[in-house]
Amino acid sequence: MSRTQKFFLVSLPTSISPSGNRDDALTKLRSSVSTDCGTTYPFAIPSFKIGTLDALVQQADDLSKLSSACEGVVGKVADSLRGLLEGDEEKIAQQKNVNDRPVEQYLQSFQWNKVKYRADKPIPELADSLQKEISSVDNDLRSKFNQYSSAKTALASAQRSRTGNLSQRSLTSVVNPNNILKPDDSEYLQQHLIAVPTQLIKDFLKSYETLAPMVVPRSSTLLAKDDEFSLYAVTVFKKHSTEFLHKCREKRWTPRDFKFTNGGQEEEDKESERLQKEERKVWGEALRLGRTGYSDACMAWVHVLALRVFVETVLRYGLPLDYVCGLVKTTPKLAKKAKSNLDSAYSELGGNAVGRDKKGRVQKDDSSMSADMQAAGQMGEDYTAYVFYEFEIV
Repeated sequence: MSRTQKFFLVSLPTSISPSGNRDDALTKLRSSVSTDCGTTYPFAIPSFKIGTLDALVQQADDLSKLSSACEGVVGKVADSLRGLLEGDEEKIAQQKNVNDRPVEQYLQSFQWNKVKYRADKPIPELADSLQKEISSVDNDLRSKFNQYSSAKTALASAQRSRTGNLSQRSLTSVVNPNNILKPDDSEYLQQHLIAVPTQLIKDFLKSYETLAPMVVPRSSTLLAKDDEFSLYAVTVFKKHSTEFLHKCREKRWTPRDFKFTNGGQEEEDKESERLQKEERKVWGEALRLGRTGYSDACMAWVHVLALRVFVETVLRYGLPLDYVCGLVKTTPKLAKKAKSNLDSAYSELGGNAVGRDKKGRVQKDDSSMSADMQAAGQMGEDYTAYVFYEFEIV
């Protein structure tokens, strides 16, 4: 789906059509948006159990918060997929399906999942089920992507140890153990490996002997060099080793640890291969979970939006409930015009809360807005005279 796609969910009383027929009302909605601004599809919402006005007001507030949570999880999953697929939009789009269909197709043919979310249950129970589902998706994905991040970091660290400069790479393939003093070879002496930046070599050769007491004179031996560092072995009496290493760090020379192991190079190769296999395995698991998580999170969000439309429709238009809901597909560039067309066509639904100025432009009279609708969170800067929700699924 294009990242530039926007959607409106619009609910209107069927009285907008002279016949009061739902199909006629949907046709009126289509013509109000106009085809040059967007395409309108029917959006089917079941009839849910309706409680008291106070309960509906509380449900409107709870569903608003749940909708924001769902939107956040969808965004996080999309970002995770983008990271896994290194920003390849074509590959990302292939993974971002909802119920095995492109997002647009799912929205355009939306049907409430009555098996998973029984419509005869109270709205709070449905909201609780959706809350648990979106939390489960969020937790599962966070756990798996943290696992992938750890595997990726471990592999990167191993690769740096094999390909980095002499201050950080593994010395197994660089140093011949037979050419240096092993820890148990002498009771009093210890040999340290020091990576010295190329620009500091002169200072090192001039001063290392006096850096600490009892450094063996002329003991420095060049073992290896690259474009940035040279690796030297220096012999020091063991009781002054700690002081010598501390002074080396002050000079910005890097002491290197070296483990004397048989078959060290072979072991490193095996470990690198193991980390590569682990990273690819967890990457595949994360991709599969991201794909299913994206689908589940989007479906949960759209179901929450359907509940929001229903609750707000009852609060706005009252009972008996006779309304039509439409999904408007538009773009960021055309969204403002489409919304303006809707405002112009249905401002009278707001009663005294919404009117027009002398030029026919929609205006609001905040002083006349009802306390109940304020409590439901529907009044304010984004208030419309009709039920309206704008969203974008990335």
